[in-house]
Amino acid sequence: MKSNLLSLLRSFLYTAITLTVMCMMLPSCLNTRHLIYMQGSFDTAKLSNASFAEPVIQKGDLISIIVYSDNPEATRIYNQTLITTGSAGGGTSEGTLGLAGSAPSTPGYPVDENGNIEFQGLGLLHVDGLTRAALKDTLNNRLKDFLNNPYFAIRFLNHRFTMLGEVAKPGIYSIPGDHVNILEALGMAGDMTFFGRRDNVLIVRETDGKREFARLDLTKPDIMASPYFYLQQNDVVVFEPTKKKVAANDQSTIRNITIATSIISTVVLLYTIFKK
Repeated sequence: MKSNLLSLLRSFLYTAITLTVMCMMLPSCLNTRHLIYMQGSFDTAKLSNASFAEPVIQKGDLISIIVYSDNPEATRIYNQTLITTGSAGGGTSEGTLGLAGSAPSTPGYPVDENGNIEFQGLGLLHVDGLTRAALKDTLNNRLKDFLNNPYFAIRFLNHRFTMLGEVAKPGIYSIPGDHVNILEALGMAGDMTFFGRRDNVLIVRETDGKREFARLDLTKPDIMASPYFYLQQNDVVVFEPTKKKVAANDQSTIRNITIATSIISTVVLLYTIFKK
């Protein structure tokens, strides 16, 4: 009788331990294929021709415009006044840009709700919808009669995007250059977490006052041909959690593990008593 009871308790103990371990490991049972980016073969003929869209100036943007020419004194009136800190005397100083070798930093020109900027020395300029190259052409046409060989340095001061959801470091990031693609953005944010859905990434983009939504499947190479593969200024990228994340955070799962642990403890105690 005692031998049968011990055998029964031993079997019950093994079963309880197995079920508890399986319950605890449930969130880690995700197929590893879901963690791999751009699976399958690449259509090189198609993907090699994919290109990124040149960013255009939009309402609400902040742009830096620096004018250079062969006659620096005449150029000064077309550049914003700077307030620089950390000078040799430890204080602040004011100056203007336009001399060769000057640091490319300005307070910036905000684009108003009508798509205009109030440009230094020229007044109102309509810039909404222009690329940087188009704006350079516009400025050159306006200034070529007043400056010798004018040229321009134009950059976005709000060239940034937002990463939210299942990434290691969610936050707002600046685009490090002319453009950044979704994979580079993921690298900046520390990659997606184990619980992130790589097959259903949401891109929220505002263009001409209208909000656009798109979904990217990062497990397929075809994303490189998508117009949303390269991020634009003020894009918001949302990485949704998988069902495994919900299961991992489910309070009922935690409660069941607690109950199972209590049962195991009780069985171990009974087994020890009857074994004596």
